[in-house]
Amino acid sequence: MPPIAPQITTTVANILDRALDGEDISPQDGLTLLEQTDPTLIEAIRVGADRLRQQQVGDTVTFVINRNINYTNICEQHCSFCAFRRDQGQPGAYWLSWETILGKATAAVAEGATEICMQGGLNPTAKINGLALTYYQRLVRTIKDQFPALHIHAFSPQEVQFIAREDNLDFATVIQELAQAGVDSLPGTAAEVLDDRVRRVICPEKTDTATWVAIVSQAHRLGLPTTSTLMSGHIETKAQQIAHLDQLRRLQQQSLAHGPTGITEFILLPFVGQDAPKPLRSRVGRDQPVIPDALLLTAVARIYLGHWIKNHQPSWVKLGLGAATEALRWGCNDIGGTLMEEHITSMAGAQGGTCQSVEDLAGAIATLKRPSHQRDTLYNLI
Repeated sequence: MPPIAPQITTTVANILDRALDGEDISPQDGLTLLEQTDPTLIEAIRVGADRLRQQQVGDTVTFVINRNINYTNICEQHCSFCAFRRDQGQPGAYWLSWETILGKATAAVAEGATEICMQGGLNPTAKINGLALTYYQRLVRTIKDQFPALHIHAFSPQEVQFIAREDNLDFATVIQELAQAGVDSLPGTAAEVLDDRVRRVICPEKTDTATWVAIVSQAHRLGLPTTSTLMSGHIETKAQQIAHLDQLRRLQQQSLAHGPTGITEFILLPFVGQDAPKPLRSRVGRDQPVIPDALLLTAVARIYLGHWIKNHQPSWVKLGLGAATEALRWGCNDIGGTLMEEHITSMAGAQGGTCQSVEDLAGAIATLKRPSHQRDTLYNLI
């Protein structure tokens, strides 16, 4: 292997030292880290991210016992990466009954779940008395009335925008009404990449970047925490990945400047294209995530988001449990949830499975000789 250029070594070391000292690194710093190809420097970035994780949240790896309920796959939009959506009446289209939803929640509680996560397609016929909001409220109350202690983590910014449009409401009203019905936090999905040039290609019908940020910020102001995500490894550039992280960091800074509520975690979602629509799949040129790329971005995300977003989680659904466990060495401190079922990613051809037991998750963590502990949605230890 040729010698490492001293100037590059000095630059990377300087960025890592500043991050470990608590400084927010710049977008150019983040891009410098993400563009490294020398194995020695990549290992230095991994070690830096791992040290920062230990410094910020310690060695315990957390997990949550939860169930994912995708209540319908009928959707008006046509995202180019989505193998989940169906049109009304199309083979494979479904729309769960109230009894089925309650049955899934009941089974989850029997397994010790503390969280139900609900997301689904944008189904224009999903209304009660002509109102979308009333349907979504009933989705929540169907579970919350039976199990008031369950944390309901539900409805992405895209779903909030859909309800607002269908019922001619503002975002604040939709969020307040959902919270009153029993929603406890919002998933920060539908973010994909927060760059409208990318969004015009992969999800042209979806909310734009400014609207996504506005809805998440509004949720924080109203006291509802959210998560955050990045869908990586398709047509976006490294510079766009860093710009996405920068949007999240600035959003979190602004939210915490106005109150205690903000983003609870960051989750990297590598693109899975095996069964995705052909145009994007052929453009990307691969079916499964490139694990080394995902791990380096995982480390850089920890370093870039710094002390602003302290909890980082890999997606075992997309990466597989083995690679997700390896991500715990690259800056992650949480292994995610048991899920019990998952349809959106699995229908795209992901090979990580749709369910993990507590024993599976704890056993994977134990291979790293780090302690594990169950948590709730907001990272309180149980």
